[in-house]
Amino acid sequence: MTQLTTLDYVVMGIYFVVVLGIGWALRRMMRTSTDFFLSGRSLPPWVTGLAFLSANLGAQEVIGMGASGAKYGIATSHFYWIGAIPAMVFVGIFMMPFYYGSKARSVPEYLKLRFDEKTRTFNALGFAAMTVFSSGVSMYAMGKLLNLLLGWDFDTSIIVSAVIVLAYVMLGGLTSAIYNEVLQFFMIVFGFAPLVWVGLKQVGGWDGLTGKLAAAATQRGLPEYAYTNVWQGMGSASTNSIGIEWFGMVMGLGFVLSFGYWCTDFLVVQRAMAADSMTAARRTPLIAAVPKMFFPFLVILPGMIALAMGDNIIPAKLTAAGVPLLDTNGNVVLDYDLATPMMLVKLFPTGMLGLGLTALIASFMSGMAGNVTAFNTVWTYDIYQAHIRKHASDEHYLWMGRVATVGGIALSVAAAYVAGAFNNIMEFLQLVFAFVNAPLFATFALGMFWKRSTGHGAFWGLFAGTVAPAIHHGISLANGAEVGVKGGFFGVVLNYPSEMAQTFWTAIAAFTTCFVVTIVVSLATPARKESELEGLVYSLTPKPTDDARVWYEKPSVFAVAVLVVMVGLNVAFF
Repeated sequence: MTQLTTLDYVVMGIYFVVVLGIGWALRRMMRTSTDFFLSGRSLPPWVTGLAFLSANLGAQEVIGMGASGAKYGIATSHFYWIGAIPAMVFVGIFMMPFYYGSKARSVPEYLKLRFDEKTRTFNALGFAAMTVFSSGVSMYAMGKLLNLLLGWDFDTSIIVSAVIVLAYVMLGGLTSAIYNEVLQFFMIVFGFAPLVWVGLKQVGGWDGLTGKLAAAATQRGLPEYAYTNVWQGMGSASTNSIGIEWFGMVMGLGFVLSFGYWCTDFLVVQRAMAADSMTAARRTPLIAAVPKMFFPFLVILPGMIALAMGDNIIPAKLTAAGVPLLDTNGNVVLDYDLATPMMLVKLFPTGMLGLGLTALIASFMSGMAGNVTAFNTVWTYDIYQAHIRKHASDEHYLWMGRVATVGGIALSVAAAYVAGAFNNIMEFLQLVFAFVNAPLFATFALGMFWKRSTGHGAFWGLFAGTVAPAIHHGISLANGAEVGVKGGFFGVVLNYPSEMAQTFWTAIAAFTTCFVVTIVVSLATPARKESELEGLVYSLTPKPTDDARVWYEKPSVFAVAVLVVMVGLNVAFF
């Protein structure tokens, strides 16, 4: 536990004032439901690009990636260099023309246009649940951080953060959330860049870090390169830190989870849909991909440095009785989620500590706000308007959006307490994505690129793709984990080296099942007329034209440049 000084509190206070001030300043612009839910489709691409990135910069990124860096080392960068960038390029080049061009107000609404109402509703309910869990993770991380580091009451910390997020989303809607996400992006950069610099000096620079990590890997029975190389050792699950072979990594993370999240998750897609033109919408994820490629050096390195500095940085996870928790093998369970926060406390002086903690709080609150704005849009348009009140006025739907904001926050508070069962919140969120996004990507891939797919096929594919991961999770368990929310509740048939490996294969099961069932049912049911699918299927949609003024602003050129740099990073840290 540490004590903040007056200067630290001043830094944090200024942030809260600015956050609420943004919401207050934007309140008069929220005249229609489109203004509240989609920012009137009027924002420039640099704003939507940074918001596209920052919507993913919640607790799962800042705390979760630091935790994974301490647990798995540089291999965590797979979540960026194969687990994000290719999918971000794909959504910008191929999928945004469908989302933006169809004028759909949400991802589930696109499913209605392409398939039917039941497919839309199934996805809307699943997505709403996912946003609640994701927002709850951010709340849990904030409450835990403030409780353990500063001694603040856990429950009070959650409630205060929820009230602040509620206030600025209620006032300024999606626009308020987006501009606060841009602010959060710069807060994280300025708050964490000094942490990496100071941390590297503490362990003797990059050479000192790699040497200490090699020793740590050897102590844990892994090859000495396990924490410092991205691809070496991926030929076998036993020779790398994550505990999965290259196929499971590429297919489970690089294809299913990555494309499932970035291409179909309305939380991030909503930011691109707020852009002021088709070209701006397509450039949004490409702009976001540039800083995304280099974020491993900002959010993963603190965890790696914490691992190199020794166990005195990463504390043990405690039981309710206050004693260290042991896994089923008798080993102490480390609380990896505290790796980055403990680095801040150990290395930052007064003032800088306030800035670092404020950057953490900003990521938590932005994660909450992003999920809540996605939740209120899907609830209002895809559940409430579609099934409860179909022909109300625009003012009524604007009112319902604000009511849904309150409901979403309340449900998120409840979900915060579920997240406590995991010692790495990134693993918890990836499991949620495996149930929701993995099968959904199969549905979208077939819907957009195979005109023969039908509404019945999509619905039953999604249903089967949700049941399949539940069965796989129920019969599998990671080494050392206890039976329960982490799996094995149907009996342990499959045993994986790590929870992340278990989740990757759960995602593969979800995607494959949905893909196969959708094809089989579609072939057995009548297809829609091609005239009804124009603008919704790739082969029946006119290719978008760019209004870029110079060649380097064209999305296609931008995409190639991003992919070249991504390949270079993979080679450099091979």
